Order: sequence, then C-alpha cells, then structure tokens
Amino acid sequence: MSHADDVFRTSQMVPKGRLVSGHTKEFQTDPIGFLTRLSKEYGEVAKFRLGPFQNVYHVLNPDLIKQILVTKQQSFVKSKDFNLLKPLIGEGLLTSEKDFHMRQRRLIQPSFKKTHISQYAKDMIDITMDYISTWQHDDERIITKDMMDITLGIISKTMFSMEFKDGYEIVGKPLETALRITVKRMRKIFRMPLWVPTKINREYKKAIQRLDKVIYGIIEKRKNDTVKHEDMLGILMDARDADDGLGMTSHQVRDELMTIFLAGHETTANALSWALYAISKHPEIQAKLFNEVNSIIGQRTPKPEDFMKLQYTQNIIHETLRFYPPLYILSRDVTEDVTIGGYRFKKGDMILISSYVMQHNPEYFDQPESFIPERFENNFMKSLPAFAYFPFGGGPRVCIGNHFAMMEAVFVLACIAKRYRIKLAPDHHEVTPLPSLTLRPKNGLRMVLEERAAEAFEPGASNFSL
Repeated sequence: MSHADDVFRTSQMVPKGRLVSGHTKEFQTDPIGFLTRLSKEYGEVAKFRLGPFQNVYHVLNPDLIKQILVTKQQSFVKSKDFNLLKPLIGEGLLTSEKDFHMRQRRLIQPSFKKTHISQYAKDMIDITMDYISTWQHDDERIITKDMMDITLGIISKTMFSMEFKDGYEIVGKPLETALRITVKRMRKIFRMPLWVPTKINREYKKAIQRLDKVIYGIIEKRKNDTVKHEDMLGILMDARDADDGLGMTSHQVRDELMTIFLAGHETTANALSWALYAISKHPEIQAKLFNEVNSIIGQRTPKPEDFMKLQYTQNIIHETLRFYPPLYILSRDVTEDVTIGGYRFKKGDMILISSYVMQHNPEYFDQPESFIPERFENNFMKSLPAFAYFPFGGGPRVCIGNHFAMMEAVFVLACIAKRYRIKLAPDHHEVTPLPSLTLRPKNGLRMVLEERAAEAFEPGASNFSL
C-alpha cells in the first residue's frame, strides 16, 4: 500500500515508558520481540522513545522502506550508534557516508564482479573440504565456532591470498572481543570515553592493536611484492578513482579490509550455523538436500559451475536469511525534515527497519514461523514487493558482497552435506536467537556428526537413513 506524500498521516504512539529511559529497557532486553509487538499492536509506523530525548519510529511497510533506503535516502544517514564501530573499522563502507562512501564503493566494486567471485568459488570449496576432512563420525562439535573458522579461512584466502593456520587466535579472537565490547557500548545510554583507562577500554584497544598489527603487516608486505595478485587486497591497492585518478591510502585500505573482514566473516558464519540448525530440526529438508547434492555432485569434489544447479541448497539459504537474517535490523538518523508516504519525520529522529519482523510478516509470507525452503521456488521473490525480503539491505548501501556471501554459504553447506548428516547434540540447551551486532545462536550450537553411508554418495541415491 502506498501513500501520497501530500496527505499527512499520524504514526501510532507507543505508551510513554519510563520518565528518563523511555522504552530503552524493553528494546535492549528483547529488540526483536519488542519490535514484533509494535508491528502487531501499532501498525506500519510506531513511535517510541530511547532515552530522554530520542524519538524512534519503527517502520514496517515495503513502500515506506523503499523511500527511506532508496528514493529519499539523501535525507538519512546511518544511525550515530554506528560511529561506535569507527575505532574498529574506521571509515569503511559500513560507517562512511555520502560522497566519501560512494567514492569508496566505486573503488571496491570491482572486487565483487561476477568474474572475480567465480574465481573465489574454488577457494571456498577447497577450504571447506580441507577443514571438514578432519571431522570424525560421532564427533560432537561446536558448529558455530566451526563456521566462524571456515568463513575466516575463506575471507583470509580471498582477501589476502593467505592461509591463517591459527586464524581464530590471530584474527578471530581479537575481532570477537572488539565486537563484544562495541555492542555493550551501543546498548548504554551513557558511555565511558575510550580515553579513560578502564579495564574494558584497555581490553578493547588491545584487541584493535592486535588486528592492526596483522592487517598493516599484510599491506606492507604486499607493497613490496612484485607478483600481481587478483585477490581483494590486490584490487583495492590497484584501484583508482575515475574522476581524480587517486587510489586509497594504506589507512583507507586498512579500514575497508577490516570492514570486509567483519561483514564477510561474522554474518555468513551465523547464517550457516542457523542453516545447519534448521535442517537438523527438519529431516525431510535434510533428505532433499542430500538428494540434490548426490544428484549434482555425486562422489566428485564440488565445482564452481555447480552453484547454479544447486537450486534447493540455494533455497535453504534464502529461507535461512528470511527466518534468521544476520542483519536483523537497520537504523537511520533523519538529517532533515522529510515526508515519507505521508508521515512527517523531523531532523534528529531515528528510524528502525527490521528485516526480521518484515520477513516474519504473514501478509507476505505464508506460515511465516515455519521453515519452508520450498517457498522460494517458482520465482517467489519476484512476486514480493521490493522490500518485503531484504536480508542484505537495499539501495545505495546494499551489501556489496551479497553475491559472494550467497555463493559461499551454498558451497559450504553443499560440501558438508556431501559427507555428513548433522544432528543437534543430546541434552542441548534451548536454542534462541541472540540479537547482538548480528543475529547469532545464543551460547552457540553443539552438533553431532554422522558420516553418510557410502551408497549415499552415488548420484541419484535416495536410500539414506534419517
């Protein structure tokens, strides 16, 4: 439903909340539950308050979201909370704005052309197959950590042409520490300045220093390398702006690499963890996945050209991104008074857009609380409004690595399904989503591996035990 901009509409005002904090406690305790309740009780635009002065609008309408992210995106910037990421990722694509953001995006875009992504596909397959070759029948594994390790290996190889044997210790652990502290800071109304030498501030700075040492070391080494590399780092260092002919400084390259590291490692790992959890709960989905992998890949190693043939595997990932979108919420600050679909927003207001809430909306998704990969058959996405399904965001700030991430998730899932059946460990804790910077399984996932019988590897085989 669209609204003419010359007809002013009134958003539904949520009850006032606490005198000083407003609705901060309810939002921080359970942001997804809070926004879901708002959508059911107050409709497409609901107004509430975070802290004493911050007016916030939750928007749940595809047409309005399109105007905010695309048509009138010049009236908005990313929420100021994202500035808290700048000590970690600087002025990378995730945090930069306006002209500088567009310039950086132009320089980075060649890294994600289809020709380059297809070259990365072989690395995705090789790293995954090598990693899971150490898995044993009846192993109980922390699958969330495994997915972090695999995606870390993939991003390291494709970005730097490097293999980190101790990738988690070198990069993953300090990145995890920095993110944990950043999220804590985001959720506080009053924040201690980083220059105050508190224990947590010292821990935060130490984590960033460890990451900087690794990344700047790689950049300097590459500067002295006479071999031309076609990885992301090589493309970024060779990139020149079409208007002024200038490239990126080492500091800018560092910021973009840190951003890609964060976005390309954390989000895909969480999506894969959720996908494995979902198929472990649905034997019939796992059976269809095995059947497709058997039919297309059989006993051989997967190939890059298999991607387009793995349609059901793709649909599992599409449904995972619908049900458990890693980027579950987008926030924008209003930079000038603007009217969207008849609603008037003032400079300084904040807009929240939740892909999770939208993608669980029964108006657009039949049985939204059921995990049904088959819903994405027959060009289902083309039947939806543009912003009813948007796991990668949209508009000028749409995730630049969306095709990379999709291919990576499909190949990792297919490689695992080729060799193993995955089951949730006995006596597992209740699995619930943890809305941190991304949506991750709270307390991780423990899963048991069952090596598939030899006959299951034969093309077309369907006689597997479940």
